[in-house]
Amino acid sequence: MRKIVLILLMFLVGYSMAADKKILIAYFSHIGENVGLGMIAKGNTEIVAEMIAERTGGTLLEVKPVTAYPRTYDECLKVAKKELAQNARPEIKPMDINPEEFDEIYIGYPVWLNDMPMPMYTFLEKYNLKGKLVHPFVTHEGSGLSAIAKLKKAATGAVVTKGLSIYGHIAQNNRKKAQKDVDKWLKFLGVL
Repeated sequence: MRKIVLILLMFLVGYSMAADKKILIAYFSHIGENVGLGMIAKGNTEIVAEMIAERTGGTLLEVKPVTAYPRTYDECLKVAKKELAQNARPEIKPMDINPEEFDEIYIGYPVWLNDMPMPMYTFLEKYNLKGKLVHPFVTHEGSGLSAIAKLKKAATGAVVTKGLSIYGHIAQNNRKKAQKDVDKWLKFLGVL
């Protein structure tokens, strides 16, 4: 039933099952000190984004703020809290890829303070995703898909599908399980 609903949604926004779709995996990820993990050299969300790209053949696009976040947890949290309180839209680095040229966009981020990191709002508000099929995925340590309603509002006119939620420590330390979770989600979406 879920696949039928997804197929109908795709039809309604002008997709053809036979057509080759251009797929983008746009994500924000943070390296540095993480809860329960200590210092990490590769962000949890980046790990999941790469898994999705490998399975879908999609193009990876990292959303990077002009001013990088601190690597220590407490300092990063302080900046994130301030940005959230101010409803900030941090400037993001220019991109070589135009997300508007893609048919489907996987959007990933770590959940910070039960919300998206503010650079993701900058990204979503900068590009017109109307009519695009958007597949959200998040990494977290207990918040789950708590920010999806905000993503739907920020991605004006996009068709947002069921999201994927993976614990950051699983993405980092149990990649086999994380890959199984990604594959299960992609099967639900009708990709695999």
